[in-house]
Amino acid sequence: MSQPVRVRIGPSPTGEPHVGTAYIALFNLAFARRNGGQFVLRIEDTDRERSRAEWEAQIIQGLRWLGLDWDEGPDVGGPHGPYRQSERLGLYREHAERLVESGRAYRCFATKEELEALRAEQKARGEPLGYDRRSRDLSEEVIRANLEANKPYVIRMRTPRTGQTVVKDRLRGDVVFDNEGIDDQILLKSDGHPTYHLANVVDDHLMGISHVIRAEEWISSCPKHVLLYEMFGWQPPEWIHMPLLRNVDKSKISKRKNPVSLDDYRRRGFHPRAVVNFLAMLGWTMPDQREVFSLEDFVREFDFDRVHLGGPTFDLEKFTWLNGKYFREVLSEEELTDFIRDAVLGRDRIRALVPLFRERIELGEQFIPAAEYFFSGAVEPDPTLLTPKKRSLQELGPALDGLAERLDAVHPYEPEALEADVRAYTEEIGWKPRDFFMPIRVAVTGRKASPPLFDVMAQLGRPLVRRRLKDAARVCKNPPRAG
Repeated sequence: MSQPVRVRIGPSPTGEPHVGTAYIALFNLAFARRNGGQFVLRIEDTDRERSRAEWEAQIIQGLRWLGLDWDEGPDVGGPHGPYRQSERLGLYREHAERLVESGRAYRCFATKEELEALRAEQKARGEPLGYDRRSRDLSEEVIRANLEANKPYVIRMRTPRTGQTVVKDRLRGDVVFDNEGIDDQILLKSDGHPTYHLANVVDDHLMGISHVIRAEEWISSCPKHVLLYEMFGWQPPEWIHMPLLRNVDKSKISKRKNPVSLDDYRRRGFHPRAVVNFLAMLGWTMPDQREVFSLEDFVREFDFDRVHLGGPTFDLEKFTWLNGKYFREVLSEEELTDFIRDAVLGRDRIRALVPLFRERIELGEQFIPAAEYFFSGAVEPDPTLLTPKKRSLQELGPALDGLAERLDAVHPYEPEALEADVRAYTEEIGWKPRDFFMPIRVAVTGRKASPPLFDVMAQLGRPLVRRRLKDAARVCKNPPRAG
């Protein structure tokens, strides 16, 4: 290899740490370690509305839990910092303006209202929706007048109208795109924040990234990145787009079908070594075909030639089986004892629950049965307990489904915020709190009596509450037959 291997992951702190992030991080780390290179963590937090410090902390915690350590990043520093994009805004504006000066990009003064009207006209005519390049060839006089009038603008790349752009992918060979189908991508928004495309390319170049290893969903964006490297006159990295993780039914994994949060798997008691082992098996096989192996084994044997593009299946049953195999065959009794104590029980966990139950128990032995639903996964709510007094299960199912999605946006995930949001949602769907709150309690605890509902939900945590609401919604749609 002509240059030192430097790879990175760039998670956005806009939600819980995703198992797909860990999957891509694992393959980046393995490639770097196998080739004596460096692995970089970069936080891509330019989405001002959705990015939150708590999500960044959870991403770092989740990756550390798996032992996927990085050489440079926001928490460890390094020579190419800062490692949060929100702290690099000046660099993006500087590079966007450089492209404007060279004629490779231009200022677009189209207003939001104008673009919405354009979209409506295109839709009415049955045309493809997209920007019509109306500001691409403005005269210098018009541009100067708009700037003097302080008219807001974005900076767009001046994409070639003819020819083709080729993405040379390590796993797929040459992927060819017609330039006429590539839009004049916004690079810098009117508020001075970059889009993913500009920030990604500028950072990868300035951080010396040699190989971009990411999910295949970014292939469609890659021609824009190839063009940006050409516009800046930079040597592009090698592109390696990993196959998407898929559910058993071949759909893309998502929290709507299966848990995808690292925090969920951690709290359910999956061992981190088993998680890494399982992720390494997705789209890759050991030369000797064995299924149980360590991170060190994976790094030692790693080769992209062994990656399969057939859409690796994230099979939760196999994942659970593999974790059980670690319990039975890999971990010593001492290791398993310590793991269960720390991962499932844990002093901090019990300490957080004591305030909820100290008024409800009189003997220590009563704590476990009283708090049992905090230490289990599914609670299998009884349909007769779920059924609202003045509503049907058929009405309740969609309401619980909608609540599960709604709670993803609650911040902070604490009792006061949860209560405010659930009450607002209850009003929006036309329910009364007394008719909706009891089914929620039954859905998340399996019981009609518990400590205060929103304290319970806060302690259960977002992933588990989502999973139990979804489970209860399925019970509503397909209640078990009596007898």
